Amino acid sequence: MLGAGLAGCEAALWLAQQGVKVRLYEQKPGHFSPAHKSADLAELVCSNSLKAERTDSAGGLLKAEMRLLGSSLLPVADGCRVAAGGALAVDREQFSARVSALVEGHPGIELVREEARDIPEADGPVLVATGPLTEGALAGRIAALAGQQQLAFYDAAAPIVTAASLEMGRVFAASRYGRGDDDYLNCPMDKETYEAFYAALLAAERAPLHAFDTPDPEGQGADAAANVPVYEGCMPVEEMARRGPDTLRYGPLRPVGLTDPATGRRPWACVQLRREDAEGRLYNLVGFQTNLKFGEQKRVFGMIPGLANAEFVRYGVMHRNTFLNSPEVLAKNLSLKGHPHIFFAGQITGFEGYMESAACGLLAARAVLAQLCGGTYAPPSLNTMCGALAGYITQGGKNFQPMGANMGLLPPLDAPERDKRLRYEKLAARALAAMRAWAEA
Repeated sequence: MLGAGLAGCEAALWLAQQGVKVRLYEQKPGHFSPAHKSADLAELVCSNSLKAERTDSAGGLLKAEMRLLGSSLLPVADGCRVAAGGALAVDREQFSARVSALVEGHPGIELVREEARDIPEADGPVLVATGPLTEGALAGRIAALAGQQQLAFYDAAAPIVTAASLEMGRVFAASRYGRGDDDYLNCPMDKETYEAFYAALLAAERAPLHAFDTPDPEGQGADAAANVPVYEGCMPVEEMARRGPDTLRYGPLRPVGLTDPATGRRPWACVQLRREDAEGRLYNLVGFQTNLKFGEQKRVFGMIPGLANAEFVRYGVMHRNTFLNSPEVLAKNLSLKGHPHIFFAGQITGFEGYMESAACGLLAARAVLAQLCGGTYAPPSLNTMCGALAGYITQGGKNFQPMGANMGLLPPLDAPERDKRLRYEKLAARALAAMRAWAEA
């Protein structure tokens, strides 16, 4: 097993508890990524929050499912929590130290403190959980196995909103020139609305980039974003706007081929929303890759007609990243297509977030055990948060980007519930019942 972050530790501990001998490689302290500072395992880099605990929230539901799956990390987190209202937050140094002690003290785990520069040849399965900053020779080897175009080293993602939160009376479904089905939701802007939006976009505050996200190690704060080389296809929308007031109107906001049914005319500009999932519960803001601060995204993008009350399940991000194009290269059991003995887990698969990464480790560990026992692995029901995330990364669309837990991933209830709180409670109850059944099976 490669990588002793949250996914690797969770997987190693679960497998060892089932009697499987695990050799776990960890590059620290011999080699540190630009983000890591501690020699301890399962280091929390960005935040000490593991998100909400209420089961009627996405983060809380995910953790409740993980407890049913026998998580080793959540009891550790419970033991070193700090006050954080309704969230589970931890003393991060204490958390990592306790996880390290748990792994190092387990007789079924051999911890090897050296950098893995290749995926080792082995008689049995190999699990790769090296995280979103996988680099160097190992990243090259993964790219060679998966296909050079199937490993992203730079992540510029657009926001995703829930369909249920859109003001449908202000948008219309259509494809340009009526070609194909009405696959897009269109948010039409008149000249005055567009000019106000454009001015707000230019003035919006950008998020500072980490030093390892930019070629300038000195760090230039928010201004560093302008100096990061990006592909034209993932140019941040605020950077594109700086090229002139009509750049967006001739780019992602071009209105050609569209007729607003409310006016019978072509809009001055038009924002298109594209389905993020097959069921149409989530929509991506087309062309809105961004490095704006999250609060600024909600404020400025809320000026788009139909998005005033939009629920963002993922804000746009711009940072260096390494992740697989999982829908193309991973099987449902998280093994690499064409290399069934190589499994992947954690954020490198597109499970975005601390607990999401750990949950992926639990799923991959079960898939590994199934192969060792000569059985087959069936992922959890899509009605569960773990199953929905696994389904997203293995069955997602061609514009795949990492995703964290959110209620918008879950299939709708058989009997619709308009009250959001009650709807989430019912979705959570259904998910936990399905996870109990899967875990027992």
